[in-house]
Amino acid sequence: MGIGILCSGGDAAGMNPAIRYFVDKCISKGEEPYFIYSGFEGMIDGKIKRATHKDVSGILYKGGTIIKSSRSKRFLEKKYREQAYEQLKKHGIEKLVVLGGNGSFKGLKVFHDEFGVKFIGIPATIDNDIYATEYCLGVDTALNVIRMSLDYIRDTASSFRRAFVIEIMGRECGYLALVSALTSGAEVCVIPELGYNLNNLRIRLEKEIKEGRDYILAIVAEGTGATNEIAEWLKNDLHMDTRITILGHIQRGGNPTVYDRLMGYEFVEHGLEALLSGKVEEGVVVFRKGEFFIESIDYVASHQYKIKDELLKLAGKLTGVYV
Repeated sequence: MGIGILCSGGDAAGMNPAIRYFVDKCISKGEEPYFIYSGFEGMIDGKIKRATHKDVSGILYKGGTIIKSSRSKRFLEKKYREQAYEQLKKHGIEKLVVLGGNGSFKGLKVFHDEFGVKFIGIPATIDNDIYATEYCLGVDTALNVIRMSLDYIRDTASSFRRAFVIEIMGRECGYLALVSALTSGAEVCVIPELGYNLNNLRIRLEKEIKEGRDYILAIVAEGTGATNEIAEWLKNDLHMDTRITILGHIQRGGNPTVYDRLMGYEFVEHGLEALLSGKVEEGVVVFRKGEFFIESIDYVASHQYKIKDELLKLAGKLTGVYV
């Protein structure tokens, strides 16, 4: 029986460790592992190859994914899903493991309902925005890349009387921005979940400036669209020489941390065990309170991820909004 693995959506550090363990685990179980290159696009076009131990030798330290990823508009059309199914049949692939996010899981749920291909989803997105799991592959590495960048920016900010506004990725989820702001000692944080109160922030920061503060780090989640507004406010209201830094896609790169390497292994271990045992035909591996579970796609996709209240409470001082 063939089992394929693919990556879909944005890449995330931790994918390669997961791919490595997928191959090792399948071979040890007497299964035939296959790489599906470039996500759903590669599945449609038949970019499929039998995987061996040699293919995954020396990939643990690499960021991104050796089998590449994509966002496929074609997969939304049934004729291309039929084409993808025919490509899987050529290689005898009856089960799939997908590393991705909600959109990828929803797409495979439709694929499963139409053609009966069994699959397991592994949450892999630096946004950490998938419901029912406290952790997604790539988050720890992204946070460490951001932490390093913020430390460097603080070095230059403290050398001048400057404010730096740093835009952090995460789409509509402020998790990366919030955790980065808290752990870097930022003075301002703007996330979609809380909004911000500039008057409260101004009162606090003016007091701190009078007491000797001579630089400011303001972390802004990209989903707020407030990067330029915060920069203008710092410049015009607080009279700070202000710079904007958009970290962009460096947040997706970097060597996977020890934690992401280990979590890559554990996600795949629990996912493959569920898939090979026949316990599930479709589902997502999730991690909560130190344990792994399998949840249905419908359950995961029908709810919106929320940052836990304990973290949001810590953000009050940085947003000017107290909860």
